Amino acid sequence: MNCPIYKKCGGCQLQNLTYEEQLSLKQSKIIKLVGKYCHVDEIIGMENPYHYRNKISRAFGFRNGRIICGIYQSASRRIVQAEECLLEDVYADKIIKTVHSLCISFKIKAYDINTGKGFFRHALIRRAVNSGETMVVLVTAKGDFPKKRDFVNALLQKHPDITTVVWNVNQTETPLFLGEKSETLYGEGYITENLLGNRFRISPRSFYQVNTKQTEILYSKVIEFADLSGREKIIDAYCGTGTIGLTLAGKAKSVIGVESNPDAVADAVINAKLNGIKNTKFVAADAGEFMQELAEKNEKIDTVITDPPRAGCSKRFVESLLSLSPKKIVYVSCNPETLTRDLFALRKGGYKVKKIQPIDMFPFTEHAECVVSLTRHNELPKA
Repeated sequence: MNCPIYKKCGGCQLQNLTYEEQLSLKQSKIIKLVGKYCHVDEIIGMENPYHYRNKISRAFGFRNGRIICGIYQSASRRIVQAEECLLEDVYADKIIKTVHSLCISFKIKAYDINTGKGFFRHALIRRAVNSGETMVVLVTAKGDFPKKRDFVNALLQKHPDITTVVWNVNQTETPLFLGEKSETLYGEGYITENLLGNRFRISPRSFYQVNTKQTEILYSKVIEFADLSGREKIIDAYCGTGTIGLTLAGKAKSVIGVESNPDAVADAVINAKLNGIKNTKFVAADAGEFMQELAEKNEKIDTVITDPPRAGCSKRFVESLLSLSPKKIVYVSCNPETLTRDLFALRKGGYKVKKIQPIDMFPFTEHAECVVSLTRHNELPKA
């Protein structure tokens, strides 16, 4: 299948390749970057690499006297008109079409990002693939939402399977951004998803992996590489809403999740209660500083799970990780370039790379994730 607007959109950098060619390209890139550390297992792709995104956003604008709906062109603020995408959840795309038509029928003015005038900015849809729950977030500029109840009723009449509808106000100049002010117009204001035996609460601002099927594979690999006996004390660094740590909790003695975003930590605490998990603790702090404090107190940590952003682990984080000196590290990377830098530092600090498993989380894009297992040596390697 080919997308008619992929050259204008820029979101699918590998649309010109077959899926097999994409996997081969990513495998070669990862081997080139990190293959010097150990054997790289074959990348795990998808049986069906289409319509995998469970979270989608559509920008609204005004062009030639009418409301348009689409995707911001890569590296620009120009909206490329699109009501559906080959990578996005099919039901979510149908909801987007309805929101667009309702904006027209209710005569709601779209926001102009260049002039700052108008009202409706974008729509965000989040789908819980396993539980079937659906969230719709209607994002506007500040001001009154005319006939908002009638708007929601019309949306629900067309799509009765929607679980919750939230109105969010974005007063910043940043597009596709959620502001601090929200009002729940229908439902509870959040949805829940089932993943590897646990339930996770997803609110509008929560981070949650966008590819559900591959996330299950990714987390299963983390469990495999952690190789827990039930006696380990674990730190889940950059823990977000606690999904990885809570997935491991039943196989460990205790888990401490560390995350700098307090909203994510609050969600993690709720997720632990939701699943009746009592051997976890979540801390709102810089992971590097937190681990350095533990090291200074001579606290023993058996395993550290780290899932950093694309920038990778900071120098300070790596130093604190080496000071803490866990027996095992499981590194989840979304950027092979920063991964190779961090593996070099960890190897120099006394760790051996044992396994590298690439996983294709984002078909048709250049991105690829890796799960890496490292173990501590008693002696430092020669320089």
